[in-house]
Amino acid sequence: MTVFLIFGHVVRASAHDIGDFVGRYSGSAEVPMSDGTKDQRDLSIVISETDKGFKVQWNTVTEKEDGRRREKSYEVEFIPSDRGGIYAAAMQRNVFGHEVQQDPMKGQPYVWARLSGDTLTVFSMFIHQNGDYEMQQYDRRLTENGLSLVFHTHRNGQPVRRIETELLRR
Repeated sequence: MTVFLIFGHVVRASAHDIGDFVGRYSGSAEVPMSDGTKDQRDLSIVISETDKGFKVQWNTVTEKEDGRRREKSYEVEFIPSDRGGIYAAAMQRNVFGHEVQQDPMKGQPYVWARLSGDTLTVFSMFIHQNGDYEMQQYDRRLTENGLSLVFHTHRNGQPVRRIETELLRR
């Protein structure tokens, strides 16, 4: 739990801490495609504590009708920022060996996380070649059996996709 001392009183930044989210989760979701069809995807997430913060790893597996499988894996380590409940992504190291954010002007995602109440949110911002921007938001809310996942994508402020599913703790 993150706490602050404000005017002599201890105040919680969140009702939960990262330790409450640590674990393995899995489930599946129907993903609406731009052509109106839906893909079924298997999802898995591992949240673990690190020496400096925490790490989120997630995989998606899509099976095509012809039997082909497409798997995508992502991993981001987060470290606390100077702002309570907000975490910076430590996605690469600079020449001095320090963990730093990636550069969105080079087409790399700018990523951060927020812990608010019972929800851990990961945000990713991309700047496309033509200057358009895309925001992805993964809200992972603690539930009795695992996590409720709500994923949003917006391009230039307009909603593109929304996915909701329940992931069970394993």
